[in-house]
Amino acid sequence: MSATTTEDAANGKSAVNGGSMYEEGGVTVLRPTDLSEMLAAGTKEVHEKAENTQFVKDFLRGRIRKELFKLGHVALYFTYSALEEEIERNKDHPQFAPLYFPNELHRRAALARDLEYFYGHDWQSQTVCSPATRRYVERIHQLGQEEPVLLVAHAYTRYMGDLSGGQVLRKVAQRAMKLPSTGEGLHFYQFDGVHNAKAFKQLYRSRMNELELDVKTKEKVVEEANRAFHFNMEVFGELEEVGKTLQEDVMDATPLHGEMQGDVSQCPYHAAKTAATGGSAFIYQMAMSVLKNPSGQVLLAAWIAALAGLAAWYLM
Repeated sequence: MSATTTEDAANGKSAVNGGSMYEEGGVTVLRPTDLSEMLAAGTKEVHEKAENTQFVKDFLRGRIRKELFKLGHVALYFTYSALEEEIERNKDHPQFAPLYFPNELHRRAALARDLEYFYGHDWQSQTVCSPATRRYVERIHQLGQEEPVLLVAHAYTRYMGDLSGGQVLRKVAQRAMKLPSTGEGLHFYQFDGVHNAKAFKQLYRSRMNELELDVKTKEKVVEEANRAFHFNMEVFGELEEVGKTLQEDVMDATPLHGEMQGDVSQCPYHAAKTAATGGSAFIYQMAMSVLKNPSGQVLLAAWIAALAGLAAWYLM
C-alpha cells in the first residue's frame, strides 16, 4: 500500500476500480479523467446544439406522429443488429468484455417482435435499411473489426439512454396508439433482465470506468460518441423529411400528471433534443414504404427513444 493510499484510508477514502474512482464516506466520487465524466463533458456541445428541436418539444407534450413510428423501429432494428453482432464478435476483447450484458441489454430480438406485430410475419420483406442508417451500420461494423474499443461509445449512448427513458416512452406510445396493455409493439422499451435500472446504470458506468484505457484512447471514445450523435441526427433528419410528405395525423398522448414523477429530465425526449439537425433525405424510399403499409407506420418515438441514449449521461 502506497503512502497516498494509506493516508486516504486514514481519512475515510478508499480506492475503487484501480484508482479511477474513490469512495469517500461511502459515496463514490468520480474523477474528471473517468470515461463517463469525459463523455459527459465531451458531448455537451452537440447536446446543447440540438436541444431546442420543435419536434422533441411536441413529443414531450405527448403529440405523436404514428406514421413514423414503424420507420423509427426499422432504423433501430438495423442499428442494433449491427451493434449486437459486433458486440458478440468482441465479447472477450479486454477493452469491451466488462460491458458485455446480452441478457440485460440486447434489443434486436425485442425489435423483431415489435416489427412482426406492426408489419406481420413477412415484416423482413417490407423493411429496408435507409441511407443514413446504412452509414451508421457500416461504421459500427468497421469498428467491430478494426477498433473494438470504440464500440464502447455506441453501446453506452444507445443502451443507457434506452434504459433511462423506456418506461416513460412505453406509456406515452401505448396510450397514443391504443396498443395492448400486454406490451405488443412495445417490447423494445421493456428490459426484463434489468430489475433496478438505476443500480444497473451505476454498475455499467463503473464497469466502463474500470476499462484500462489511456487518456488518448478515452479521448477517441469521446470523439466516437460525438460521431454517434451525428449518425443518429442524420437518421432523425431522414424521418423528418418523410414526415413532411405525410398528412398531419397526430395522436395526442399528453403524459398524465405524475407519470414523469415531476422530473421532465427523466423523459428520454428531453435527452432526445439532440436530434435537431439531420443529414440527407430519402423521401421517396421511405414514403413508398409508408404507402405500402398505411395501417401502422409508426411514430418517431422509437427512434427518439433511442436518441435519448445519446444524451443519457446528462439524465443519469
